[in-house]
Amino acid sequence: MHRAIEFLVGLLFGWGLLISGMTDPGKVQGFLDLFGAWDPSLALVMGGAIGVGVFAFALAKRRSTSYLGGAMHMPTSRNIDKRLVVGSLIFGAGWGLAGFCPGPGIVARAAGEFKAAVFVAAMLVGMLGFQFLDRASSKPAKTRHAP
Repeated sequence: MHRAIEFLVGLLFGWGLLISGMTDPGKVQGFLDLFGAWDPSLALVMGGAIGVGVFAFALAKRRSTSYLGGAMHMPTSRNIDKRLVVGSLIFGAGWGLAGFCPGPGIVARAAGEFKAAVFVAAMLVGMLGFQFLDRASSKPAKTRHAP
């Protein structure tokens, strides 16, 4: 039953992305073009998402289990560090250049958009590359002991 509800929520989210225009790279890039032919319509979409998110997170903070009985895993860190800033800059640059972010890119890929297939492939390569670099940097340095 849990998987069916997860599927339906994902389907609703994807449908919302399609209807709002978030899967159209031209519309997204028009929104980001503040000094050209700016298209403010996605600001309403983002405002609606932020409004829903504020109330959803406020409610979630007061709960110890989800509505389906699973454990609640809320973020605990509030640090703004180098990794967060660099990751945000890379995300924003990719969003502006490609016109996709992960959710809309996957939805557009499922709808058969070729550019989205290239974006999703590049996103997966980036995710795997991050995991590789993160693991490599977190391993303790090997020390040589004198005989």
